[in-house]
Amino acid sequence: MNAQFVIIVLLAVTLVFGFGVVLLNRRGQGGHASTRPTVSQPVETVSVENESAETVSGETESLDHAVGEPDHVAPPTGFRGRMTKAAAAMGVMLGGVRGRVRVTSETWLDLEEALLRADVGVKVCDELCESLRERVRDEKVDGADELLEALRAMMLARLEGADRALHLVDEPDRVDVWLFVGVNGVGKTTTIGKVGAQQVAAGRRVVMAAGDTFRAAAAEQLGTWAERSGAELVRGAEGGDPSSVIFDGVQRARASNADLVLADTAGRLQNKTNLMEELRKVRRVADREPGRVTEVLLVVDATTGQNGLSQAREFAEAAGVTGVVLTKLDGSAKGGIVFAIETELGIPVKLVGLGETIDDLVVFDPVEFIDALFAG
Repeated sequence: MNAQFVIIVLLAVTLVFGFGVVLLNRRGQGGHASTRPTVSQPVETVSVENESAETVSGETESLDHAVGEPDHVAPPTGFRGRMTKAAAAMGVMLGGVRGRVRVTSETWLDLEEALLRADVGVKVCDELCESLRERVRDEKVDGADELLEALRAMMLARLEGADRALHLVDEPDRVDVWLFVGVNGVGKTTTIGKVGAQQVAAGRRVVMAAGDTFRAAAAEQLGTWAERSGAELVRGAEGGDPSSVIFDGVQRARASNADLVLADTAGRLQNKTNLMEELRKVRRVADREPGRVTEVLLVVDATTGQNGLSQAREFAEAAGVTGVVLTKLDGSAKGGIVFAIETELGIPVKLVGLGETIDDLVVFDPVEFIDALFAG
């Protein structure tokens, strides 16, 4: 009995031991199977490294983009490529006119509505439509497409011939001053920074005068632009007299043989008499020897529509505006404000903002502008 029991125990131990060996072998084989993908692990590692490299590169490009380094900025694509919203809006407005076989009274109503919605203003709209009616009668223009082509040529003619140059007068013992004016929030300080960077890149020595002493961040923002572009900054006490800051900027420019002073001014509503009178004083001080104001640039947000015309009229009277800088023309602006400002006030649009980088502040080109509007 005992012998049988011993035999049974030995058989059980043998079976358990054999089963354990088989199980260990299977686990070993499974372990080898799981290690085979380690051949692909280096690929995964490389992928992670590449992703990290791309992230670092992206951060570098973002930083360069922020400081306005042109080496990392794609070259401008022209008005048409960067005025897609305005062109699309104009295309929708003219959609009721295009394709009609004949010019009817309904065609004229649709055209007038399109021009008004494009922010050209009532006066300019009436003048354009009256001239078009005369051309239709005299030249037997028939069909909406011919009418729009005539309108395109007429609008272009109104913009050609304007002096859009930024003037510098090389005169001994005098310092050119470009004064930037406008209401709050239109982008004066950023515009000064971009213009300054462009002028430094052109080989000129530039002094930036932080005449906006009422907005705490304005001097800091202009200082950042001055540091990035290689210009010199002159600033005063917060809340101080802006005229004295600009006067100090002119004196600094004279002492350092700089070519140009770019003078910032505090944003102000055009209907505030006391603020506009202060601007007149700033203009007079900036023009005292050795300073000489050769440009007064009104910065206008193109998305403000007809309010931009009111701004231009009041600032022109107070400061003698010589040119307009239209910002945000790549956004939801309809573009017609260009015609209102130039036709009604005779003030040329000299620069336009078509994006965020330095290269996106460009000289206004009437042909490309009109082509972009009518491409929609």
